Amino acid sequence: MTVAAVVIGRNEGARLIACLAALEGQVDQVIYVDSGSTDGSAEAAQSRGALVVALDMTQPFTAARARNAGLEKVAEGVEFVQFLDGDCALRKGWIDTARSFLEGHPDVAVVCGRRRERFPDASVYNRLIDREWDTPVGQALACGGDALMRVAPLRDLGGYRDSLIAGEEPELCVRLRQAGWQIWRLDAEMTWHDAEITRLSQWWKRSQRAGHAFAEGAALHGAPPERHWVAESRRALIWGAVLPLSILLLALLISPWALLLLGIYPLQILRLSRHGGLAWAALTTFSKFAEGLGAVQYQLRRMSGRKSEIIEYK
Repeated sequence: MTVAAVVIGRNEGARLIACLAALEGQVDQVIYVDSGSTDGSAEAAQSRGALVVALDMTQPFTAARARNAGLEKVAEGVEFVQFLDGDCALRKGWIDTARSFLEGHPDVAVVCGRRRERFPDASVYNRLIDREWDTPVGQALACGGDALMRVAPLRDLGGYRDSLIAGEEPELCVRLRQAGWQIWRLDAEMTWHDAEITRLSQWWKRSQRAGHAFAEGAALHGAPPERHWVAESRRALIWGAVLPLSILLLALLISPWALLLLGIYPLQILRLSRHGGLAWAALTTFSKFAEGLGAVQYQLRRMSGRKSEIIEYK
C-alpha cells in the first residue's frame, strides 16, 4: 500500500457518503474518524469498507486531534496520506497527480491543489468562500485541510498540534518548513467542498474562528523570521476591536460627534469594492469585527490559562 486517506467528520450525512464514494479506487486505505455523529455516519462509513475510529468525546474536540487519531491508524508501509474533511469529495486523478509530484520532489512534504465550492451560487457566502480557495500555485507557506502529505515527516514532528481549534494545517506547515521541508500548491483540481453557509450568523462564527486562529498562530510562531499570522492578527485586533472601541470611548467621554469616525468603515468598503465587488468588500469589512472578537477571546483565555473551545459554524 502506498496511499491512505484520513477523513474526519460529524453528522455530514450525504456529503460523507459522496466523500467516501469519491475515494474508491484512488487510495489503498480509508480511515474515517467520527466525532460523535448521531446520523449513522460511522455505520455508513464502516459499511463502505472504511476503518472507523470513534474519537474520544470526553476530551475537547479539535479537528487536529481527529486528524492525529486517523494518522495513528495509517498502516505500516504507507508512504502518503490524503487528509480530507467529510464535507469534501476528491476529484478524479488528483491522487495520481499529487503522488507523482511528491515522488519527483523528495524535498516536498505536502502538496495540495484546487479546492472548489460545489454549490457557489447557493449563497453569497458560498460564492465568497469559493473565491477564497483561489490561491496562487507554486511553492507555498501552508496548505488547507485537504492535502496529500508524506507520512514519515508528519510522524517525526508529532503530527498536528492537538490543542488548536483552528489553523492546525498552517501551524503544521510552519514546523515542516522549519525542518527543511517544502509545501507546494499545484494547478490541479483536488476537491469539491460544500461550505453550506446560508446565514450571516454562520459567516460571523467562521470569521470569529479565523480571528482566534490568527492570534494563536501569531503567539506560537510570530517571532522573526517566521512572523506567522502577525499581520493578520494585528489587522483583526485594530479593525475589529481597538478602532471601534476607541471611537465609542471618545463618544462617551468627549463628544457624540466622535461617532462620525465610524464612517471609516463605509469608506473601507468603497475602497475594497474596487478590487473585489461590493458584496465581498462589505462582508470582508464586517468579518473584521468577528475576527477581532476571536482574537480578543484568545488573548483573554491565554492570560487566564483557560483552554480554547471549538467555534463551530455549522
